[in-house]
Amino acid sequence: QVQLVESGGGLVQAGGSLRLSCAASGRTFSSYAMGWFRQAPGKEREFVATISSGGGITNYADSVKGRFSISRDNAKGTVYLQMNSLKPEDTAVYYCARRGKSGSYSYNGAYDYWGQGTQVTVSA
Repeated sequence: QVQLVESGGGLVQAGGSLRLSCAASGRTFSSYAMGWFRQAPGKEREFVATISSGGGITNYADSVKGRFSISRDNAKGTVYLQMNSLKPEDTAVYYCARRGKSGSYSYNGAYDYWGQGTQVTVSA
């Protein structure tokens, strides 16, 4: 059983920064690519960023390129999302997920395990 637990969310003013963490319990953490998604109230869950199993390849949604950075520490079994220059439209629940199924990195159906989410609220 794989467990993913997000943390680090909170309230921040526009232009500020937050660093999200995703702690993974599992022996094979380093074998999987990981991703971050987010969902705002009344909106569909959307892709934010992914990182390859070794951390050498990353992909970002156009809306966050240049502002967000995904990273991982396989020794700690943790994935991070550094969020800078935050905007009100970044407000959402952010989810960490494991890419364990077929499909594009941006397709939420390609991820087999999900965390409970952490709330990020950016005020204007």
